[in-house]
Amino acid sequence: MDVIQVERVRKRFGNKDALADVSFSIPKGEIFGFLGPSGSGKTTLIKILTAQLNPTSGQASVFNQPSEMMQQSAQKMRFGILTDNSGLYERLSIEENLELYRKLYDLPRSAVDKVLQFVNLRGERKKKVNLLSKGMRQRVMLACAIIHEPEILFLDEPTSALDPVNSAHIYKGLRYLNDKGTTIFLTTHDMAEAELICNRVAILYQGQIQTIGSPKDLKRQHRKNVVCVELINGEAYELPIDEGTADQIADWMRRGLIDRLETIEPSLGDIFIKMTGSELL
Repeated sequence: MDVIQVERVRKRFGNKDALADVSFSIPKGEIFGFLGPSGSGKTTLIKILTAQLNPTSGQASVFNQPSEMMQQSAQKMRFGILTDNSGLYERLSIEENLELYRKLYDLPRSAVDKVLQFVNLRGERKKKVNLLSKGMRQRVMLACAIIHEPEILFLDEPTSALDPVNSAHIYKGLRYLNDKGTTIFLTTHDMAEAELICNRVAILYQGQIQTIGSPKDLKRQHRKNVVCVELINGEAYELPIDEGTADQIADWMRRGLIDRLETIEPSLGDIFIKMTGSELL
């Protein structure tokens, strides 16, 4: 069952399209990555899906209802969101901010402890938000988004300010939520992150989806049909994968001349550059 459906969505600001004829769907339980450079329309789409913006044309639906319905109180219980618009009460502590969300969702007191463990902040719970580093603030905002274990979680670059240790901690927590049934839609600039946790990714450029698929399938589609061979004498060859190459490799192997043998597989970053002609910014 698809929980998100986007059909020919277009969003225009002034005389420029932020999104142009975007279509895709996300089944329940998938971790879906939306990749693209700054200004490509990623955050705009999240805002449409969460009813912060209306599309100029086309239709976006969540839970088989128009996305405009997502701001109704009953629907708000079903999703969580972390974007650049997410905010915290600066003069309150981490724990006090989370208590507000706990009461909003009518959750047990244990929910605060559980989510603090999730974002690795149990020891910092009494610290005021205005004293937090950027990375710690990011983790608190994420905690607010997931405290009620939503059915769908929208994450706009959730680990952009985090160090590798805390990023790994967050990935573990996201997999836990996903295993329990939460569908996750995230944007990211981190290609390693997308490869690590996403079931599928879409590459967005100039408001349009350039390609979509699992990281494994995309790398297979763009893989060079060659094999690289390095001999023990230092000679290196890049050979087509065909019968002649198989015979040559077999001969080298029989003679014990091969030091290294591998196919060339592009990274997700390589594919992004190929699709867009630019680096992620």
